[in-house]
Amino acid sequence: MARILYIHPDNPQPRLIKQAADAIKQGKLIVYPTDSGYAIGWAMDNIKAPKTVAKIRDLDKLHFYSIICGNISQISEFALLDNVAFRIIKSHTPGAYTFILPATRRVPKKLQHQHRKSIGVRLPDHQVVIDLVNELGEPFMSSSLELHNAETDELNSSEIDDLIGHAIEFIIDSGYTPAQPSTVVELLDDGPKVIREGKGVVDFV
Repeated sequence: MARILYIHPDNPQPRLIKQAADAIKQGKLIVYPTDSGYAIGWAMDNIKAPKTVAKIRDLDKLHFYSIICGNISQISEFALLDNVAFRIIKSHTPGAYTFILPATRRVPKKLQHQHRKSIGVRLPDHQVVIDLVNELGEPFMSSSLELHNAETDELNSSEIDDLIGHAIEFIIDSGYTPAQPSTVVELLDDGPKVIREGKGVVDFV
């Protein structure tokens, strides 16, 4: 089973953040809290992780994942930002949004949405996530934790451990984490387009 790390949501303990970051660097999966529920995280160069995550979540091969960033500067390394996209992201992050943007050459082709050469990016409003990215020194890949075999969407760390602990190294528990999906906004050719309305307020279309 996984080890549960009890980390303070506002003042994360550096020692525990380092343990979680080291696990990601070593090719492990972790479950961590965001401002829109729990998610699974792994290193960008972990080529085996997407298959494991797809099996955990019962996803098809066409499912795509997001890059978790710590600031807009990191987002610009992996996604192309025009003036409109920059203004929207700057005014809505950190927050419960996933932005679909044109991918830069730094994004491996296997991680891109092939039909549009795009990538999803997130900058969650959660101190644990910010500290995790800072400790890693780079963004990491992520998938929201939606489990079809769970009796409820709002899971605690013990329930997550019971369901998928065998496939996860660490589960970060920072207290109650409500399960409400992020708002997904496509920022490609035709300006902002809301793909899924979730926790993030839609006030730009």
